[in-house]
Amino acid sequence: MSEFSPADEHAMRIALDQAHNAWLVGEVPVGAVILRQGQVIATGYNRPITTHDPTAHAELVALRHAAQLLENYRLPECELFVTLEPCAMCAMALMHARFKRVVFGAWDPKTGSAGSVVNLFGQPQLNHHTLIQGGLLQEACGQLLRDFFAERRAVKRAERAQRAQRAAGEDILPAAAPLPGADRLPTFPAERMPLPEVVEGEPLADDAIFRDDPACCGGHGAS
Repeated sequence: MSEFSPADEHAMRIALDQAHNAWLVGEVPVGAVILRQGQVIATGYNRPITTHDPTAHAELVALRHAAQLLENYRLPECELFVTLEPCAMCAMALMHARFKRVVFGAWDPKTGSAGSVVNLFGQPQLNHHTLIQGGLLQEACGQLLRDFFAERRAVKRAERAQRAQRAAGEDILPAAAPLPGADRLPTFPAERMPLPEVVEGEPLADDAIFRDDPACCGGHGAS
């Protein structure tokens, strides 16, 4: 029997939506949602870059909204769902706020403070102990992060390649875009197509760039 209910999964999917919002503005995709008596009262996503605030992790953004809404810095009736295991900063803030339960998705082997690196929630010296559970929709939460960082690495590789080309004095040409309406142009049987007139000493045009241009295959860029 799973330790998570359908309501828990629904809450984590809301947190995943928030994580997607973080990606859209160039932040590491981590999202959070806070529930009180089963009702969503606050959401948040990573915003340290866009707000120039190193403390603006998803958990703390949501926590600030909830505390202001309830006009109380202690939230003992609240539960928080976050897509990534909390760091030390967020873990201590959640315990100071007296959350009764914290649920996260993916484990963080580098800075996770709910068991991966250290379990701050389990320290016996603390006056308040928050129930901590991990692994809810772990694959979806982890895959979102993997996709984000894979895209970031690809962009960095492309930038390094361009810098190397410039340093070598090579021309960097933008990819040729497909001609508007090219798919509606008429086609002709091969036997009816006239051969181009070749002037001695004048090279034929090389159309390989149009045949092999990846821009003709579509795709979308990074946000």
